[in-house]
Amino acid sequence: MKLSPNFTLEELTHSEIAERQGLDNTPDAIITANLTRLAKFLEEVRRVVGKPIMVNSAYRSPKVNEAVGSKPTSQHCNGCAADIKVPGLTPNDVVNFVIKSNIEYDQLIREFDSWVHISIPNNFADKPRKQVLIIDKSGTRPF
Repeated sequence: MKLSPNFTLEELTHSEIAERQGLDNTPDAIITANLTRLAKFLEEVRRVVGKPIMVNSAYRSPKVNEAVGSKPTSQHCNGCAADIKVPGLTPNDVVNFVIKSNIEYDQLIREFDSWVHISIPNNFADKPRKQVLIIDKSGTRPF
């Protein structure tokens, strides 16, 4: 099911961990609505970086989220976050492109200099925090 011109529900709910462990990663109607918002947001990111985006992880059911070792408060569980890579750009490049744009992101995290976690607010009416961080083996710190 297409959520936007370049992103599908299947792409934003795919999980190798879920497949390997036989875990259900099916979103409900509220999560699907959030994933639709996220897909439209990712279209904006795609426009800003000028390249296609590879989604490594987006929605994670609570069980899938636990299996990957993430916090229960992860925005992935709400369908409001994606871990992305952009071929031909470093994670640092992606973060800088988004920061310089007028995109209303909630969080932007360069993780282990391998991918970028990007999110929208959990609720449509909430104001984006525009929080930018780095997470790596040294811990969490401002970008």
